[in-house]
Amino acid sequence: MKISFIIPCYNMELYLSECLDSLLSQQLEVSEYEIIVINDGSKDSTLEIATNYAANHTNIVVIDKKNAGVGAARNSGFDIARGEYIYFLDPDDYLAEKTIPVLLKIAHKNNLDILTFESKSVVKRKFPLSKNLSGIPNEIEIFDGITYLAKNKHKNEIWWYLIRRDFMIDTGVRFIEGIWMEDAIFTAELFCVANSMAHVSLDVHRYRILPTSAMRNKSPEHYNKVIHDNAKAAHIFDRLIKNVPMIHRSADACIKRLKTRQQSFVFFLMVRLMKSDISIKEIPGMLKNFKKIGAYPLDEFIGEDYNGIGYSVLVFIFNRKSLINPFIKLFRSFYTLAR
Repeated sequence: MKISFIIPCYNMELYLSECLDSLLSQQLEVSEYEIIVINDGSKDSTLEIATNYAANHTNIVVIDKKNAGVGAARNSGFDIARGEYIYFLDPDDYLAEKTIPVLLKIAHKNNLDILTFESKSVVKRKFPLSKNLSGIPNEIEIFDGITYLAKNKHKNEIWWYLIRRDFMIDTGVRFIEGIWMEDAIFTAELFCVANSMAHVSLDVHRYRILPTSAMRNKSPEHYNKVIHDNAKAAHIFDRLIKNVPMIHRSADACIKRLKTRQQSFVFFLMVRLMKSDISIKEIPGMLKNFKKIGAYPLDEFIGEDYNGIGYSVLVFIFNRKSLINPFIKLFRSFYTLAR
């Protein structure tokens, strides 16, 4: 079996069919792939849709489990996966036709641990075809993970790369369960230990922008959890940064990029704090802990990965403790009125 698609689902009745159809139209033999759908306690008809597909396609497997979060769902799918390569895909996204065979050919030919590719954001208009399916070069540049991170800006999410299953098993890297930002942690952990990685500029993935997505949930309980989970991610990245072998020729550049990502967790935590009901009195303690691990002040955030006047203005404020409290108080006043 060449590939296992792992799809965690929670209340995705509106989008799951299009996601599954895009996988079934990849022109792979049934024996070459499996689709593992994990129903994570959905309250709509997601489970019914998934089981109907499974009844008509022998290579679709459905796991129905109590809601435990996307990290736990992905781990459950991985535990039964049999493919040479693993692809973690979200159920509200879909793939361009006939792209997976191209990726598998490249990954297998070069014995890659990880192969990354292109994603396109979509709203309502459909983009079923790849824009460059026939224009892929025969040769690709292969790096170890540390060099790849040093040379390339990377996304936090997990839907823009394939993973060799044996490599993932050997590393022991799994999704941390019960927290947000688990994909950002997983991606960085996995990349840091990869021996062979490559990027191909093939237009493959469709990322659907939804106003109802989990990261756009503005309920106080959810919003505050995301804030605290951003803090956890920043502290976990401290361990990742310390584990980068300094004898590696790309160590400094890799650490710089990981530092930027670590400080991005702090930056976006502060942005969310502006709109939250968390007491301003908690901020000094948070910043003190971030300073201990070099995640504050935000001296590595502005650069190649994050730039622009908006970022620069907010970093200027966030790096000056005397400005933070009055700024957030003023912002919350206007934000409350605007709502």
